[in-house]
Amino acid sequence: MKFDSVIIGSGLAALWCAKYLNDSGQKTLIITKNQVWDANSFYAQGGVTMAVDENDVPIHIEDTLKAGSFHNNKKVVEILSKASLKLKKELLEYGFKFSPNVTREGAHSVKRVYHAGGDATGRELHKFVFKKDKSFLLDEAIVFDLLIEDNTAYGVSVFHKNKKFNIYADNVIIASGGIGALYKYDTNARTISGDMQGLAVEKGIELKDMEMTQFHPTVFIEMQFAQKLLLTEALRGEGAHIIDENKNRFLFEYDERGELASRDIVSRAIYIHQQKGHKVFLDVSMFDEEYFKNRFPTIYYKLRNFDINVPYEPIPISPAFHYMMGGIVVDENSKVKNFKNLYAVGEVANTGVHGANRLASNSLLECFVFAKRAAKEIINKNFKTKFKEFEINSEELFKNDDKKYKNKLREVMWSKVGIIRNKKDLNDALNFVEENIEKVGRMTKLRFLTAREIIKAAINRKKSLGAHYRID
Repeated sequence: MKFDSVIIGSGLAALWCAKYLNDSGQKTLIITKNQVWDANSFYAQGGVTMAVDENDVPIHIEDTLKAGSFHNNKKVVEILSKASLKLKKELLEYGFKFSPNVTREGAHSVKRVYHAGGDATGRELHKFVFKKDKSFLLDEAIVFDLLIEDNTAYGVSVFHKNKKFNIYADNVIIASGGIGALYKYDTNARTISGDMQGLAVEKGIELKDMEMTQFHPTVFIEMQFAQKLLLTEALRGEGAHIIDENKNRFLFEYDERGELASRDIVSRAIYIHQQKGHKVFLDVSMFDEEYFKNRFPTIYYKLRNFDINVPYEPIPISPAFHYMMGGIVVDENSKVKNFKNLYAVGEVANTGVHGANRLASNSLLECFVFAKRAAKEIINKNFKTKFKEFEINSEELFKNDDKKYKNKLREVMWSKVGIIRNKKDLNDALNFVEENIEKVGRMTKLRFLTAREIIKAAINRKKSLGAHYRID
């Protein structure tokens, strides 16, 4: 089985890359772990950041750099912002329509976040692009190995319907998303578990900024599901307040911007306030009910199902893991460092755009911009691999106690490698990983490998920077 390109993942970065490959006549296969919509971009509420006009480009660049604590790759940020002007026109010509009102989110200087479907921008974009997709699709399939030799990717090993087999390709594009399932509380799709970052460690593929884990400040966590309900930053951008049980807007004690400070600052402030014994809420009472229902329908109906009478009743909130700034090191065309035909796009990649802390709603923009650049390079290079047969990895993929160890790992990552860090906790977390990594099946082991890279990077960065905050 051989394709021109194989894409691992089915989020917007995967689908947008596939669009250009298909348009050029390539035979493309998308492989996804569950159903095609089980991707983080499908659940993205806020929107897509796009510079208002050419005059806004330098301001958007500066906002992105400030949010990222100037740890960003400035050249790549410039590529991102300038490309956003073309993206607006391109999506419109492709047939997608955003809502007419543009909103502002935390750490943005102006209104430049475009949304659709109220608070369901990701879902609307994902559905729209997927309906036009011409790729072959293999769903409910787990990629458990990369076929690599001499800095060349020859394909992937897949587990599907209780069978292991290899799929070969001239190009491999990793678009598998972040690491949500490594943390006890997270907003990610249930399939997002850091497998491919673990595979990168195993194959000697360079990872960078793995300590830069972003926690979203406003999440409703009082639910049984692993995936918690994110409360979009657009709520605060449009006037919602964060309060404690005394109705005190305490965020101003931490930053003069209050609710509109960057995510790392707001998350830490909430976490510290909770540690002092306070309860924290999102106050949305300033919204008219009919407006709230139409503007934020997902949030409205889900919270009503949990008997929270929004917008009249304050919503109990907590930070939760949300986004990974670090990942597989790629160049400005999303090609993996030191490889001929291996690419990474979306959250799994480290383009350098986000630095130490992602600016709100820059993630979908990154998906569009760099997925397109990857596809264009693949088309222009027209790289072909000679057929080479690989033996299938015989490791046991799953073991009986995997779930127990996965849950323990999530507890450890949340309590010791979370919003606020110190040397002792990080060393304890590393010891836990080292003591248990050989007790689990291959798929859980890949999670442990990813977790180990996050912990080691957090230990090595002794000073606080952006989302990485050390109290020692």
